[in-house]
Amino acid sequence: MQEMDKDELISIGVLSKRTGLAVSAIRFYEDKGLIFSRRTGGNQRRFRRSDIRRLSFILIAQRLGLGLPEIEKAMSRLPKERTASIADWQRISRSMRAEIDERIALLTRTRSRLDECIGCGCMSFDRCQRTNRDDRASGAGPGPRYVLQD
Repeated sequence: MQEMDKDELISIGVLSKRTGLAVSAIRFYEDKGLIFSRRTGGNQRRFRRSDIRRLSFILIAQRLGLGLPEIEKAMSRLPKERTASIADWQRISRSMRAEIDERIALLTRTRSRLDECIGCGCMSFDRCQRTNRDDRASGAGPGPRYVLQD
């Protein structure tokens, strides 16, 4: 592992304060191999300042509804031996763009259709009788067809 300036390293407490994550969560992500610490002579963890970005990425990805396996897959493309460059982050962004676009489309459909018939076949609302008479949505498959299908 390449040598780095002592000023580039921060304690787990500083990392916790900067990201808003509990120390235990930071240790969890370290155990998962999403961030990496170095040890001082006194066996204290030290992290790269750039790990603030890695953890921030995790928090944002989780807010977007991505699961840990998806986050791990995306972050496996980042270098472990150095701070990720802009090009590294752009590569991850491109790899995730289609998934994020699909989630945006689903959220948009849900927002516009949730207060109407969603194609589930429940027939419990007067409106469903008008928009999904005789459960026509069932021909498209099970579940909320009007929201889940494009």
